[in-house]
Amino acid sequence: MKRARPMLGRRAPAPVVIHSAPLVLPMCAEPVRDGAVATRDERVISVGLRADLLTSHPAAEEVRWRGMIVAGLVDACSAGPSAAPGVTARARVVSDLADPGCFPGVSYIEVTSGSEQEWEDVERDAVITAIREIDRPCAVGIAVHTRDSLVLEDVAVLARTFGLRLLVDLDRHSPATLDEAGVLGSLCHVVCARPLDPGERKLLRLRRTVVGLYPAAEDALSLLEEGNVVAFCETGPAGPLGSAAAVRRHVRERGLRPRGLDRRLVEAATLGGARALGMDRGKGRIGALAPGARADFAVYDARGRYPYSALLAGPPCLATVVGGTPAQTA
Repeated sequence: MKRARPMLGRRAPAPVVIHSAPLVLPMCAEPVRDGAVATRDERVISVGLRADLLTSHPAAEEVRWRGMIVAGLVDACSAGPSAAPGVTARARVVSDLADPGCFPGVSYIEVTSGSEQEWEDVERDAVITAIREIDRPCAVGIAVHTRDSLVLEDVAVLARTFGLRLLVDLDRHSPATLDEAGVLGSLCHVVCARPLDPGERKLLRLRRTVVGLYPAAEDALSLLEEGNVVAFCETGPAGPLGSAAAVRRHVRERGLRPRGLDRRLVEAATLGGARALGMDRGKGRIGALAPGARADFAVYDARGRYPYSALLAGPPCLATVVGGTPAQTA
């Protein structure tokens, strides 16, 4: 009888770690009371009731949190280092892709040429070289900060050629101009600090372009009610969740209480941000806690019958976990 040969060079599987809390908000499913998230390495392997996961993984290490576990927040546009608790990915505008401060998410290199001549003579080759040659630890895109329409068209072609994401400020271009240049689409997200008219909102919705909002956005409710996918841009220490809470206050000051608003705002700060960065699908996706997703989440000292409302009340963040590793702890 032949003996089975031992398998050489195969690494033993990493241990399972179960993070449990009185409440888990996966964002892609209903809240789980006395829930847990089972992780291995950087990935989520299971989400469900704590008792079930402990039974399924009897040898797992358990990390017991108080309060609430929620999928990591996503910042749809940040010009500097992120200091907000709970943020696990962001769209970061850089002047050099070699900048060592890369954070999980997408790094967008700026295009600032004021004319087609400047773009052709200087910046175009520099951008292409950066994209091709620099060893980068995260996804790359182009932040379109030019007002020249011809440069805009060429950047759109360049992005499609290299499969890059685009980030555009609607203070510089109207949605119609962007659409004519071939910029809008599911590979692009826009940021906006001004109100959009119904036609602009509809065009962005038809093109499946995510709208990144600042907290003072007057038409946030209209965008949500009409079906646009919304994300939040970080503008202060409270981060995307603080922006969501600011929109909620603004809506209530107008005497409005739309049904399900709190949940939609938290979804914008998580799933909406993931859509903006193109990281809501596939292996290692973010913005929600489910098998195969990246183990990114935040822990808040929040409780109550209405979990989304409790989050928007500004509870302290106890920890931020990125890829299964604690990034900060209170």
